[in-house]
Amino acid sequence: MLDLTGTVALVTGASGGIGRGIALRFAEAGAAVAVHYHRNAERAASVVAEIEAAGGQAVAVPADLSSDAACRELVRTVASWAGRLDTLVNNAGIQPVEPLPGMPVEQWRTMLETNLTSAFSCTQAAAEVMSAGGSVIHIASIEASRPAAGHAHYSSAKAALVMHARAAALEYGPRGIRVNTVSPGLIDRPGLADDWPEGVDRWRRAAPLTRLGTPTDVANACVFLASPLATWITGHDLVVDGGVSSHPTW
Repeated sequence: MLDLTGTVALVTGASGGIGRGIALRFAEAGAAVAVHYHRNAERAASVVAEIEAAGGQAVAVPADLSSDAACRELVRTVASWAGRLDTLVNNAGIQPVEPLPGMPVEQWRTMLETNLTSAFSCTQAAAEVMSAGGSVIHIASIEASRPAAGHAHYSSAKAALVMHARAAALEYGPRGIRVNTVSPGLIDRPGLADDWPEGVDRWRRAAPLTRLGTPTDVANACVFLASPLATWITGHDLVVDGGVSSHPTW
């Protein structure tokens, strides 16, 4: 039921981190994968090479997702490359830290353009080429409902992303296109425990499963939502956080 052979997935921001994990997992499930990147062509090429070395099919496609026209061209390029598009994973995003008092409006706008408007544009474009059965997945965050200091712009964008998915699920549902979000908690990366030891320690103590997440944890959720196991799931926010959201705040 998790066999995606014959399908095509576009993963934005797939040159590293969570995006790389999602791209590799879709390829492992049998999908042909379009690996989107903005600037780092070398890292995108390495993801493609890894997929091809395992017998999969992939292509690296550059685009500046701050441009609506570029988002639409990205989708057209992928659909032309593979002849179809079945899954779009809107993963591209940024997460700078900036206290809300004194935050320049330019930083606020950049956050919304990068983390929200790009998903709007890519989703709108993808829905035009998807057939019934298509799946759109936004990578949101538990910060959509649990804000952190210095992340007012990030949390706001992710909260809006969750609502966009619900609205899109409502309006694209009659076409047979499902739209969901995956909201990760803290995802591990090389050096994170050294860079932020107190935060990692707090997380491990708060999470019932006692560990940080991995890109594969997020990728598995995405593959599930794109698979035949999820054909009656749309407008849903799938939280992938090791249970930390259940931790009491008092």
